[in-house]
Amino acid sequence: MKKLKQFRYPLLLVMVLFAFAGCKKDEVAQQEAANPISPRIFDNLRDFAGNRIISEGETAKFSGIQYTPAGKVKISWMVNGVQASSDTAFNFKPTGGGEFTIKLKITYNGDSSVRSTKVLVNPTTYTLKSFDKVTMAYLTSAGAAANINWGIVSHVAYKVGLVSPDGSLDVSTGEINQTADELVARSHINGIPIIMGISGRLSGIDGWAIYETNDFGTAIINPTSRAALVNSVKTYVTNKRMDGVDIMMTDINSGQTPDNMAAIAPFLAALRAALPGKIITVTVTVNYQHWGYPDLSSADWVNIHAFEDNIHIGPGAPVGQSSSYDFMVSSAQIWTNFHLPANKIVVGMPAFGLRYDELDGSGNNLSWGSYSYAAYKDILAFDPTAFGKEETNMGQGIYFNGVPLITKKATWVKNNGFKGSYLWAEDYDVLGANSLLSAIFNAQK
Repeated sequence: MKKLKQFRYPLLLVMVLFAFAGCKKDEVAQQEAANPISPRIFDNLRDFAGNRIISEGETAKFSGIQYTPAGKVKISWMVNGVQASSDTAFNFKPTGGGEFTIKLKITYNGDSSVRSTKVLVNPTTYTLKSFDKVTMAYLTSAGAAANINWGIVSHVAYKVGLVSPDGSLDVSTGEINQTADELVARSHINGIPIIMGISGRLSGIDGWAIYETNDFGTAIINPTSRAALVNSVKTYVTNKRMDGVDIMMTDINSGQTPDNMAAIAPFLAALRAALPGKIITVTVTVNYQHWGYPDLSSADWVNIHAFEDNIHIGPGAPVGQSSSYDFMVSSAQIWTNFHLPANKIVVGMPAFGLRYDELDGSGNNLSWGSYSYAAYKDILAFDPTAFGKEETNMGQGIYFNGVPLITKKATWVKNNGFKGSYLWAEDYDVLGANSLLSAIFNAQK
């Protein structure tokens, strides 16, 4: 009897424990069924906070991700819709350039949670498209890849470099949101060369000279600062893998103008030596100061600022079109008659208008402070029909180039053997049917 009692008590205890465990398991299952847990992704390192831009051979790492319920979710990493991994973390190392969609999906009890982002990859090697005529989108420092219709451009220029008198180069605007990296990546993916634009301080929306400024001129006159600037440009173009540089030296409104302009020659020669095989261009004026430019035949081409005649500004100036067809033609002929053949010249056209804010009693411009400029996209926002015009009643009247005038200009450029056209500035333009750059492209085809 004693042995029997000793045997039955442990057996009873085991049976009770099994029963208790079974109840506990059933209770957990019931609670989970009554209170379902939604799967969640915790992006601790903000890997999905924005798109990423890398070069081919680099790795986009997705780590520090946590999930709930921990250890129970099914994980799926997809690249352009194709399953790539089921691990908790993911390293994406592309073997070629392009734009890739990285998608993380987790599933638990039939419910899912998803995060997604883009990775833009700058290719190591790329083939540039052929072109008959230059159709160049020139972006200001505020421009971005989103301003470009990649199907119509032959070249992109990005005015990212600000030159100081000591030869230093400020390129900080290009680092905001990886603007420069994205422009280079998208240019090369599309087979388009991208050119670094460098200038001193510009006067504003028109992208030209400020009175008595000599920042750029001072930098290139002095051999020491010129060498420093050449090295800075070389370093930036090389590191960003850009395809060339445009010299936009606008210091032509001071007593130092002749020396500033003459110094372009040794600067151009130094850049050519430092950047063999790269595109090197010069943006120049078309007014009477054109006589001061040195021989620029070693440049791949020159961009002529063939807009803004400067006779419609100032006190008492008559209101009117400052970037007319006739002014562009005469500006282009100045350069073909005295400097370079047409096939070395890219003709500039404006994507902004001259706005009059106050007029005098005779209906002319009131003063030096009574006019301003407006981007083409802002003109269209004010008057959606303005694309077909040259003037609208914004302020006291604004004069600009619409699609018909730009088409007429670009047709003349094509028919007279010029290398092509550029638009200043493409970030003032619009995309779509009313785009000025599209008008240039269509006319030059």
